[in-house]
Amino acid sequence: IGVDMRKRQQPHIEGPPQAPGHPRPNNCCMCWCGCCKCLWNEDRMERSERACTKMDSIEATEEQPTLDEVVAWARSFELVMRSSEGREIFREFLRSEYSEENLLFWLACEELKKETDPTAIDEKARIIYEDYVSILSPKEVSLDSRVREGINLSLTEPSNLMYEEAQLQIYTLMHRDSYPRFLNSSVYRDLLDSKRSSCLDT
Repeated sequence: IGVDMRKRQQPHIEGPPQAPGHPRPNNCCMCWCGCCKCLWNEDRMERSERACTKMDSIEATEEQPTLDEVVAWARSFELVMRSSEGREIFREFLRSEYSEENLLFWLACEELKKETDPTAIDEKARIIYEDYVSILSPKEVSLDSRVREGINLSLTEPSNLMYEEAQLQIYTLMHRDSYPRFLNSSVYRDLLDSKRSSCLDT
């Protein structure tokens, strides 16, 4: 309640994009949907910029995907999410559907889960809440009331796993709803055609 009161007393300050339930020990970060086996404000603006820098490092593409990799994306959403280039292309598609915040939220949760410093956990948990969970945010993601209630309770003592159930919910939404449309989109098909043409030219 205290967090919401403070939130209502301040206008939301748009920062750069960021990336409760029971912890799932020994699970890899990609097995959210359960469909496969595990292969795997001046001051606030400054905090947001630092968090965004770390998020950008996740999304940085080290090398271009091969044709085989792009083809494999059509068989597995997990492979899309495991690939930096796959996430970048999928994010481009989500942006065209005005739902980019789902992937940004998922990425922000991944970054939070890696954090061990209590002060940084508190800071990042608050930023995620303000950017993606608060009803006052223009980038609010779609979460059910039970998950929201759990998050609100966790805010009194944030942990690096406090958004895990919410992250699962958004991952499942992207998998079931956005991913099939992504495979039929010009964003994916143009990339696939480009890779095939490149192979023919070599």
